[in-house]
Amino acid sequence: MKCFVGIDLGSTTTKSVVLDAEGRVIGRGITNSRSNYEVACDVARREAFHSVRFALCARALEERQMDALVRTALMDSLTRGFRLAQHRAQLAALRECLTEDATQVESFHAGRDIKGPVAEIIVEMEALAEPLFSAGATLKSDFFRDIAASQYAAGAKKRSCPERRPFEALLSVFDKAILRTENRILEPDFATGAGRAIEVALAEALLSEQNAEAIRSTLREAFNVPLDVIDSAGTGYGRARLPFEKRQIRSEILCHGLGAHHMFPNTRTVLDIGGQDTKAIQVDEAGLVRMFQMNDRCAAGCGRYLGYIADEMNLGLHELGPLAQQSKAPVKINSTCTVFAGAEIRDRLTLGQKREDILAGLHRAVMLRAMSLLARSGGIHDEFTFTGGVARNETAVSVLRKLVAQNYGERTLNISTDSIYTGALGAALFALRDAPAEVAA
Repeated sequence: MKCFVGIDLGSTTTKSVVLDAEGRVIGRGITNSRSNYEVACDVARREAFHSVRFALCARALEERQMDALVRTALMDSLTRGFRLAQHRAQLAALRECLTEDATQVESFHAGRDIKGPVAEIIVEMEALAEPLFSAGATLKSDFFRDIAASQYAAGAKKRSCPERRPFEALLSVFDKAILRTENRILEPDFATGAGRAIEVALAEALLSEQNAEAIRSTLREAFNVPLDVIDSAGTGYGRARLPFEKRQIRSEILCHGLGAHHMFPNTRTVLDIGGQDTKAIQVDEAGLVRMFQMNDRCAAGCGRYLGYIADEMNLGLHELGPLAQQSKAPVKINSTCTVFAGAEIRDRLTLGQKREDILAGLHRAVMLRAMSLLARSGGIHDEFTFTGGVARNETAVSVLRKLVAQNYGERTLNISTDSIYTGALGAALFALRDAPAEVAA
């Protein structure tokens, strides 16, 4: 199978999209960006090709005319089994790093008990692995770092005491260990990991031995379909660091414009709020950029700003939107400057204002900055597409809808569940367009 790959290396997440020769999306992958951009690129691309393999498995089962409910249950079990194998591989690496770093921290803090609690936390995290990927379970984050950090912090809180094992000292062990863990390629060989997952899935499906063997053979054939990458293209904040030739690098503006148009062909205005910048883009009927505006070098109004707010409030980034939704009396935020945001938040909390009301005000301030960019780029035309990681934040979307209606009237607002992949999709489309017709076919 001929494939075309797009990589969007952002400041917070790295995304990959795989297209077939007809331009259909057949795989997506995402990871958090690391200090080692090559590793982030490789992990995202591997994840995308894993999803291609699972899609081929689902197609093969459908061609066998397997009952839809049985097929869905089997693929769910197979995917969960492989993800569990990946998670355990990452936990094993984290265990190694935590053990080493706990020894160093304990030797630095004389008389403190660090190694014992850290060892207990590791065991607790390993015990929590299987329930995370059980049938019906919902992960709070796509990323190992977020899941591990939440579990570790909960374990550290239970075991901390100011005199012998301060909470901050326990957390410092994790902060060091997770950086080393993420900058490795940590996962089982796909055929091996998926092969084990098949056996679990078949057992859960309660199939006869004859049917199980036929399905086992079908799935293994899907695992081994050759995937021939014809060309790749990259974009994103870290695009200059991608291991690609210069001809394979494309601007974020072009990729987000083309990607949004591919998802929603009637798109004429695009807003992308990424980790490091915000882009307001006007495109024509072919998805080509007519005009655009970007924020200045300040991080205010971007995903990075929301990440800073989450850190200040000791919350996960994914928790900001749901908490802000609970607001009954949003406060007016005077400054969206990242430098002063922490001080203003602390002042407001001291005054007794609720976290959810502060967050609601912060979300409105962020979207007001986005509206200003949109106005400078030429306004909002029908249809309007919102892309980037912040498009997953329900409070940000709700505020944006209200502001658009107030300022421009009724507009069709498109938000795909895969909006975070828009830049990578645009890059993959450029890779497909650039390939000679006789090679792509």
